[in-house]
Amino acid sequence: MTKSYVVRYVGGPLDGRVDTLPDLPDEPRSTVTHVHLHEGPKIVHHYDLCYAVEYGCEYRLRADADAE
Repeated sequence: MTKSYVVRYVGGPLDGRVDTLPDLPDEPRSTVTHVHLHEGPKIVHHYDLCYAVEYGCEYRLRADADAE
């Protein structure tokens, strides 16, 4: 029996999204970029890979450096 690999997203427009992959990737991407296109300007969000005790890993919305 193989166990699927679950990836969760925390924060931003992908908050709560869960992707299920058939196996653990050899090298999970350290950053995922999500580009939101709509009638307004293009909005880009970056999610960084983090370890989560409950799920193994999750992608968390990167804090905006310009907000500080």
